[in-house]
Amino acid sequence: MGTTKSFKAVLLVDDDRQLAEALHTALASEDFLVDVAFDGAEAFLKVKAHQYDAVVCDMMMPKLRGDEFYREAVKLHPELINRFLFTTGYVNDAQVRQFLTEVSARYLPKPFATQELIDAVRRLTS
Repeated sequence: MGTTKSFKAVLLVDDDRQLAEALHTALASEDFLVDVAFDGAEAFLKVKAHQYDAVVCDMMMPKLRGDEFYREAVKLHPELINRFLFTTGYVNDAQVRQFLTEVSARYLPKPFATQELIDAVRRLTS
């Protein structure tokens, strides 16, 4: 008898297309179902249309920054409040720091190891 795999759906949001594609490939190879959005506005449309077990989101993006997208997404889907993992190269930016602290967000400073991201997403979805 085979065991049934349960796939977790992850939304990956980053305006760096090369990084987004690399992370998509890495997460998909770990049996995550991955949707990709390249800005916060596109990500919000995806959150409106689909249910996700976790969201990996860059902080600094065009159209809708990570913090703005987070606030809109959790209004729509309150169950996502503790399902976000932010990635940022701006950890020392006062506004970014204030947001991450205010919402007790999990985050990875860029650059990060792909395995760190995979492990963090596993923790979020378990």
